[in-house]
Formats: sequence, C-alpha cells, structure tokens
Amino acid sequence: MAGTKSYTIVEYFGGDDGYRCGYCKNQTGNFSHGMWSHTMTVQDYQDLIDRGWRRSGKYVYKPIMNKTCCPQYTIRCHALKFQPSKSHKKILKKINKFISKGELPREPDQGEPMDSVCEEAGPRGPSRPSELKCPAVSELQTEPAESSDIPEAQKEVPEAGPTGSDTSRTDPESGPERRMMTSAPKPGVGADASRPPCRKAKELRKERRLQKEQMRQRNDGASPIVSPTPSDPPQTNQPKPLEDFISESLPENSSHNLEVRLVRSNPPSPQFKASFDASYQVYKLYQMAVHKDPPDKPSESQFRRFLCDSPLEAEYSPDGPEVGYGSFHQQYWLDGRIVAVGVIDILPTCVSSVYLYYHPDFASLSLGSYSALREISFTRQLQKQSPKLTYYYLGFYIHSCPKMRYKGQYRPSDLLCPETFAWVSIEECLPHLENSRYARFNPDPDAGDARLLKDVGRALVLHRRTVMPYAVYSKKRRGSSDEVEVQQYAGLVGQDCAERILLYRA
Repeated sequence: MAGTKSYTIVEYFGGDDGYRCGYCKNQTGNFSHGMWSHTMTVQDYQDLIDRGWRRSGKYVYKPIMNKTCCPQYTIRCHALKFQPSKSHKKILKKINKFISKGELPREPDQGEPMDSVCEEAGPRGPSRPSELKCPAVSELQTEPAESSDIPEAQKEVPEAGPTGSDTSRTDPESGPERRMMTSAPKPGVGADASRPPCRKAKELRKERRLQKEQMRQRNDGASPIVSPTPSDPPQTNQPKPLEDFISESLPENSSHNLEVRLVRSNPPSPQFKASFDASYQVYKLYQMAVHKDPPDKPSESQFRRFLCDSPLEAEYSPDGPEVGYGSFHQQYWLDGRIVAVGVIDILPTCVSSVYLYYHPDFASLSLGSYSALREISFTRQLQKQSPKLTYYYLGFYIHSCPKMRYKGQYRPSDLLCPETFAWVSIEECLPHLENSRYARFNPDPDAGDARLLKDVGRALVLHRRTVMPYAVYSKKRRGSSDEVEVQQYAGLVGQDCAERILLYRA
C-alpha cells in the first residue's frame, strides 16, 4: 500500500491457561496464543490470518491446534469459482418469497448455526493492555543493527498504507456505483452484427432496479453495495452465476424492500455513527434470543469492543478497491430498518467475515447463510476493481462441532494446514478429520514451515519509541529473560510479520 508509512504494534501474550470453549462448553479446554494489537496494517493482518490467526475486536488470537478441545481450521472459499448449491438456492427462493409476498416461513430454521458469542468463541483478551499511545512514524527513532546480518530494510519503519486520516476517501459520486450504472444499449435490428443484440425485458428490469437502489443509496450517503450487477446471459451449458440468483431474489413491485449498505466502522464513518444505536439494539436482541444472554450482558461496551473496535485503519491503494481496505459493517435494511449486520474486513487478497448478527424475528429466513452468499458476491464485485482480491474467508471451520460444519458447504474451499500453513482442498482434508480432531493436511511428509523465522535477533521490537532488531534490544537489556517468549512469538507470526511488526517491549 504505497502512500505513507504505517506500521503494526502488538503486545504478545502466551497461551498457557485454558478457558471456556464456546462450542463444546468445556470450561478449561480452549487454548490459544494471543496478541493485543494497538494498530495493524491490512497486509500484516492478511499474512497473520494466512498463518491461522483471527481477530475479535483488537485482540488477535491463534488456537493451539494440537492442544485445544475444538481445533479451529482457517477456511477460505474461491469466490470466483463458487456456485450455489441446492440448499443455497433454496435459501434465495425463501428470501424471494418473503420479499415479494411478505410471507415468513412458519417453521424455525434448523440449518442456521452461527459462531458462538465473541467472548466465548474467541479467547478472553487482556483486561488491561498497556496504556500505549501509538506514536506517529515521525516520532519513532531507529536503532541501527550492529551486525551486518540484519537487512538494511529492518533499520526503517516498514512501508504500509495511509491511515484513516487519508483524504482520498471514496466520494459517493465517484464510487463503484459509477461503474455499475450503465445505460441500456439500443436494441439491435435484424441480424446486423455491428449493433448490440436485443435484451430481454427481465434483464432490463434488473438493471433499472439496480439503478434505483444506487440512487437511493447516494441520497442516504452510504456506500452503494446493494445488489450485484446482473451478469451477461450465460453461455449454453454454463451454470447460472450467483449474481443472477441474488437479483432474482429481490423482485420489483414487492411487499418489502431490502437494501444492503456498506459503512466503514473504523474509523467510524458518519453513516456508521448515525446507525449505531439501531445496530446495537439488533445485536442485543440477537444475543439474548440466539445465545441466551441475560438482558444486562449484551452491553454497549461489549458491542463496541468485539464488533466495532478494530486495529485496522483505513487504507487505500491505486490498484485496490474504491471503498478502500479495513473494517466495515454490511447492514441489511428491510423497509427502512436494520434487520442484520455482517462485520467484515476487506484485505489485500480477501474479504474476511468476522461476525453476523440479525433480528430474531427473522431467524427463519436463514440470514446467516444469505449474508454469506451476499458477501461472496461482494468479493466478486471487489475483484473487478482489485484483481488479486479473490477469496472469501469464513473464519474457522470446526469439524469436531457438527453444527459448525456448515462452512464447508461453500465450495470450492480450502483449509489451512496447521503445521506447514499450506492451503489444501477441503475434500482432501475431511478424511483426516473423520479420524482425528487434529490433523496435518499437507501430503508432503517432508514439508515444513517455509516462512519460519530462524534468527530471533531479526524480529523487530519497539522499546521507548525506538525501533530496533531484537538482537540490539537484548544487548541493551542485559539479563533480559524474554528470549524464549520472543522466539515463540516470532515462530507463530512467521518471518515476514516478525521482520515488519513492532513487538512492544516495556
């Protein structure tokens, strides 16, 4: 992310203590490593989730896979190759029936398992992280390495993207809706190949509806991630793309109107602030109805901590999506009120799903699965602006918890090997998981961690506003006993992150 210098600052915490598992309810069986991230670049977070890490608010954690009660494997879907299954199509038809006729399914949905409440599914973050006010890059000093073995690049704060104060924020008048709104070509005449072919009335209606929704979004001031652009008519024997199924689920002249709005949550946009109270009320109702929380537990501070706070600042890149990178809420508005919110991160190569909550009155609509389909479609939209953004990350796949296996239905998908951090197709992984909760997926028995940092002295640390390799820091702090801890941290984050991220040392 060219533009200005930025950096990641973390405090590392070990994973010796067990805590309650939100999946199997084991009181002490959940083990993980954790870091409190004061600030983080999107590239660093992309590299971390590709090594099995995941965030909950500003706390970033990595399950200890061969020790924890319910091993959690990072899962990603190939968004460009995704085709909806029969069950996905059934969900879209259910949405269509509700939008067009106003009929809610009578039976409660049985196939809508969701991640456990944040503070139980993920580890408990530190109750009191260091009161560290992140300094500006201009305030940092660099301590040169004494050894020529330390690369020259480590003597400077690494390059990263602009922060949330960047003035290149997307203007609604020049945003992605400009690309999506195209006037209908004039119909062709006869067999004249020089003129565009006739278009079906159904396609024209889809396009007009899309334009109306985008105009309404511009008036509201939110980013216009409303409906996917209807695709070109499929070729013979080609399956219908996801975008067509979604468009068909939102008919014109219907009983209800459903809009999807993208609002940046960090730094909070005006649209996010304006809808905060309504969004929080939906979260509170969801936690009480779905996760059986008492009325006083889903507090506003908890909501902010887990689902609004993020270490990711807004970053923009010439070859990135126009909405930029960072943390967002994708709000589902039904007839002018919020009924569901998907918390997502937009990263250099993926859209990463963080959490989904919805109004319990609409539980029978399978909004969890519907939102995943919309987020896959959204990833495909972003890929048109940023070619390398091709994956949709669904968080963790937990085979030992049958209710959490639904994430494996979004295919083609891969699971991350917990030992080599190579991606392996889920079809190859499932036989291993049927035999054991913990499994190595890489078929090469000789393969290891290719990005393991072998020299802990090369890891960067931040000490008294000075950036230095750990080798220099350890000489300054004679008698320091933290080498084992730093070695463990460096092995978990990998060479690339260890040589870019600033590990805070008091």
